[in-house]
Amino acid sequence: MKKPELLRKSVGAALLIALGDCVLLKLGQPIGPFLFALGLVGVCYLGQNLFTGKCGFLISDRIPLPDLLLILAGNLAAGWVFGWLFSLADPSLIPAAQEKVASWECSLPFFIKACLCGVVMYVAVLLYRKGTPLGILFGIPLFIFCGFQHCIANVITLGVAGSFDWSLLIAVLGNFAGSLFTWWITRDQPKTEK
Repeated sequence: MKKPELLRKSVGAALLIALGDCVLLKLGQPIGPFLFALGLVGVCYLGQNLFTGKCGFLISDRIPLPDLLLILAGNLAAGWVFGWLFSLADPSLIPAAQEKVASWECSLPFFIKACLCGVVMYVAVLLYRKGTPLGILFGIPLFIFCGFQHCIANVITLGVAGSFDWSLLIAVLGNFAGSLFTWWITRDQPKTEK
């Protein structure tokens, strides 16, 4: 895929996840996590490029690392801008976003929560690829209810809050590690003849 197309689809994915994150900030639990799932449903069915939906398939799909990094950059930059725009459209989102950001920290538990989100994202996208959206419809509420950390949702929340937090880097690394590890332990092994 050409770089402009790759970037355009990364911006598209960020917009869809921003819609989900903003409804989560607006409504909270228990309704928000279920409506958030529309973001990933849209990403998958419309063929957009979401870092957390792609990184677990880095090896199996032979995604060039520069392409994955461009997807990440597009998701992060567009996600922050969309979050900021949503805060202008609805300033009532800002306190919820600020409260959420204040709870984040650069710590091992935060990294583990990001890894677990990576696990959920890989399984959700894999099940979609196998023909069912159930992984998305159950997986997205699962990771939100459990407090797992999704780097693209987090950057959108940062945009709404009008801030930056270094925990975003921890979330990116954790999502990547969790997704790739899940691919590694669940992949089909080549059969060897006896």
